[in-house]
Amino acid sequence: MPKLLTVSLSLIAATIALTGCNREVPDTHPDQPVTKRRALFKEFTRTLEPMGLVSRDRQPYKADKFLEQAQALKKLSTQPWPLFTPDSNYPPTTASPKVWQQAEAFKQAQTQFLQAVDDLNQAAAGTDLDRIKTTVNDVQKACKACHDTFRNEKLL
Repeated sequence: MPKLLTVSLSLIAATIALTGCNREVPDTHPDQPVTKRRALFKEFTRTLEPMGLVSRDRQPYKADKFLEQAQALKKLSTQPWPLFTPDSNYPPTTASPKVWQQAEAFKQAQTQFLQAVDDLNQAAAGTDLDRIKTTVNDVQKACKACHDTFRNEKLL
């Protein structure tokens, strides 16, 4: 067999094998709290990202649009937390067991995030762009702090 064909077939076989290993474990819980909270966190990201671009001067600031995004984040901000039920620490979660082992600290991280979102909404209702940028950064820092403590990285 020509060497190029052998290499190509080997690459195809490796790709198929790795793809098969990369399948995510399905959420088999009847209420699917892991799937629901992950969808909410993805929506957090989609909502927060445009505001982050404004805060880093990569997108123009449009007050009405920005306020709408801040309000959407506020509406989302309380939704995932009740989905961290005692029976929801199972694959495919990326939540660390610390969520349940350090429940008070996890609650405090939620409170800090919710306060940062409230501050963002207050700033977004005003006209002080520097304050608005600071509050966006504070929300992002609250997200990161919680992830650093209470989220496991997916294994590759």
